Amino acid sequence: MLKLFSGTSNPELTNQVAHLLNIPLSKSEVVRFQNSEVRVRVEEDVKNEFCVVIQSTDNPTDTNLMEMFLFCDALKRQEARKVIGIIPYFGYARQDIQHREGECVSANVVIRFLESIGFDKIYTFDIHDEATQGVFSIPFKNLSASSLVADEIKKYIGETIDRKKVTIVSPDQGGIERARKFGEHLFGDDKFSVAVIEKKRDQDHIHKSEVLDIYGDVKNKTVILLDDIVTSGSTLIPAVKICREKGAEKVFAAIMHHDFSPAASEKIQALDLEKFFTTNTIRLKDQKGFAKLHEISIAPIIAEELRLFKTR
Repeated sequence: MLKLFSGTSNPELTNQVAHLLNIPLSKSEVVRFQNSEVRVRVEEDVKNEFCVVIQSTDNPTDTNLMEMFLFCDALKRQEARKVIGIIPYFGYARQDIQHREGECVSANVVIRFLESIGFDKIYTFDIHDEATQGVFSIPFKNLSASSLVADEIKKYIGETIDRKKVTIVSPDQGGIERARKFGEHLFGDDKFSVAVIEKKRDQDHIHKSEVLDIYGDVKNKTVILLDDIVTSGSTLIPAVKICREKGAEKVFAAIMHHDFSPAASEKIQALDLEKFFTTNTIRLKDQKGFAKLHEISIAPIIAEELRLFKTR
């Protein structure tokens, strides 16, 4: 039997998954002490059971990661048959290479923790670089919400989208493959326009980048700006502006994760942007919502993956 546990980072998402699977949410206790320590207790018999923990590791990233590690330890101590971690948003994923001499490679460190604590398999969504999966020595699967987001945009724009009037735009060279996959979901084939923005990131200052130019045709087009994550908006904001400067008729954003900094929501709402499509891999705090935001649940994808374990 499948036992589904929720971390504290995104309980709404876990409840949606439990509802789709028609199973009760398994009981646990998470206590946070005044000295910032956390204690996790499993309150059900899990011996020889398949156990799943859903926990995004967004801000506060380190706190949510530690809770994830402690959940696994608690389940292993109670002799769970398998412990599967679902991390809808994988914190530290952007720190996957050494940009400057002397830096750590944080994504690799987190992976080693997940492996050593005893997880039998890890799932995540739209990880920053798919090459990261090669670092794992335990089973790992990177799911994608790209098709869900594409379907929602199609509904909003209209089922019969004129591909001659649409350009998928990647905000940097690294996102071109992501843009192509998204376009295939949107149009059903690879015969569509893709443009890329050339930017220069300032490695010595966080959330700083400079847009240099855009390569591709956006004039009089509906532009869909595709990226894996927005935090401060330092990439999205200048990308929207240059698309409009180059003659784009409308600009939509399709972002897989919204890890918003405090001022990001207000800045994005003020942009010359039609709609900001995103997912609920990260719980949206009340003060972070805004009129242009359209959030899509990834619960159906998770539930479909977990149906296989329900009957074991």
